Amino acid sequence: MTWQGNQMTIQDKEKLIARIHELKKERNAVILTHNYQRGEVQDIADFTGDSLGLSQQAAEHEADVIVFCGVDFMAQSAAILSPQKTVLIPEIFSECPMAAMITPEELIIKKKEYPDAVVVAYVNTSAQVKAHSDICCTSANAVQVVNSLDENEVIFVPDRNLALYTARYTDKKIIPWDGYCPTHHMILPEDIMLLKNTHPDAETIVHPECRPEVIDLADNVFSTGGMVTHIKKSNTRKFIIGTEIGMLHRLKKENPDKEFYPASSCAVCPSMKMNNLSNIITALEENRYVITVPESIRKQAKKALERMLESGRGD
Repeated sequence: MTWQGNQMTIQDKEKLIARIHELKKERNAVILTHNYQRGEVQDIADFTGDSLGLSQQAAEHEADVIVFCGVDFMAQSAAILSPQKTVLIPEIFSECPMAAMITPEELIIKKKEYPDAVVVAYVNTSAQVKAHSDICCTSANAVQVVNSLDENEVIFVPDRNLALYTARYTDKKIIPWDGYCPTHHMILPEDIMLLKNTHPDAETIVHPECRPEVIDLADNVFSTGGMVTHIKKSNTRKFIIGTEIGMLHRLKKENPDKEFYPASSCAVCPSMKMNNLSNIITALEENRYVITVPESIRKQAKKALERMLESGRGD
């Protein structure tokens, strides 16, 4: 391949894309891509969306092979819901730092501290942590899930910011784990205020993984899926977007007549950016890297996911 600086030539990119299409057909594969992935990875995806929505697409699709362009826990969720399929992740080191902030052993200790509490696990957790949880939630339905529970005490893992956001809309006692998304934590109130002053006619939308003081400055708080839906329907022309900057690729692509400003240019998830066209090809050619979940863990984790789906998922 011919490289110019850090950029591929158009011809090289076209060759890689053509090869991906060949391999997809040969292996009856589907490519699922999270909203935070590189633009060129989003562009070759069969489905682009949030982590759980993509796992549901994986379960419903007739493909034999799922290439999950995201981070580790997302591919695990696909394997939990689709054990009969081959789930590949192009880069084995694309790990979610927030998911790594809690272990099943730590959760077991916390459950002993609060024996009457129910455990709500954000989908941004490992399969092992999900297996020790009662129910999962997404950033879109965390409030709905918590309010659907009979218990009055909730251990909420691992995202403290999402737990605190959820606590605003429930009378239940929320016991937050002290984890966080480093990327969303980089977005500061000063960033929002600067952009608001520069673009006073823009609507500010932030992700619920942001700091509480950032959420206080937002006009609306949405999951990535919620952002897509809201902006598409909105008559507003300018938006300040408080989430990982990969989200802007999809928003600009689907709303070419609107303007978008990232809340912070530093809001980049290095793990999300590890997947690229080349390692997608390698994954399909060499069957690398296969994600599997031990059956005992898979069954327990699936219960937590299914209980959430039964309560009503949201986007």
